[in-house]
Amino acid sequence: MGSYFHGKRAAITGAGDGMGRELAIQLNAQGCDLWLCDIHEERLHETHSLLSEENGAVHLAVVDCGDKAAIDNWASQVANSTASIDALFNNAGVAYAARFEHATEDNYQWLMNINFWGVVWGSRAFLPLLTKAPVGHLVNLSSIFGMIGVPTQSAYNAAKFAVRGFSESLVGEYHGTSIRVSCVHPGGIATNIARRARADSDQPSATPDERDQQFKQHTPTTPKQAASIILKGVSRSKPQIMVGNDAKFMQWVSRLFPVGYHKFLRKFLDAELV
Repeated sequence: MGSYFHGKRAAITGAGDGMGRELAIQLNAQGCDLWLCDIHEERLHETHSLLSEENGAVHLAVVDCGDKAAIDNWASQVANSTASIDALFNNAGVAYAARFEHATEDNYQWLMNINFWGVVWGSRAFLPLLTKAPVGHLVNLSSIFGMIGVPTQSAYNAAKFAVRGFSESLVGEYHGTSIRVSCVHPGGIATNIARRARADSDQPSATPDERDQQFKQHTPTTPKQAASIILKGVSRSKPQIMVGNDAKFMQWVSRLFPVGYHKFLRKFLDAELV
């Protein structure tokens, strides 16, 4: 990967832990100035404590990425401190597990606002800063769940499929320009997303610890590994970045069996999930 990001500027949403934190750590180590946001101030400061301002400036902001006005305000703050940014990582995301018959509109809206609209709002708000860079990287986090549909994940699937479609459209729109669009599809990454997920009445007894334990049985890739793969792909301006062998495998399965891949899911996911 070398030092592609040395001397560059990047903004990261959801930088309080998981892949967002690891992206910040690795970009900081390469000498990149950072603008980091998260909805949780304490987690954001924990990330900050792992960074060295001798390597690059670090700016923090508490931002709810499910709130357009909050994202717009943050982008304005960033624009007041720099004339351009070289990369935006639309990383913030949440989870919600429920069979559709039990899913609530409030939880659907909550997830869609963060996982999809947050990406759209962030892309629009930061596009002027990205266009002023020699090369501006717009990096949107989808998921392998943006390629396959999984029972109890209808809201998450809807958002991640939407991020994929949105990003692939922009790849075409900005072809031949200074903007490079990358859509990232992680497989199972050992983050805390399941611990903090919302769930409805189909799983009333699942505690955060139980959800976390079940989820991490299917997470072969660490956030550190994921961040390294993402940054390598971005440095090469790859329009699609698959993270983890499980993601690559399920992508292959979905291509070979576009309407029959569910039988493969039953071999890799617990019965209660399928």
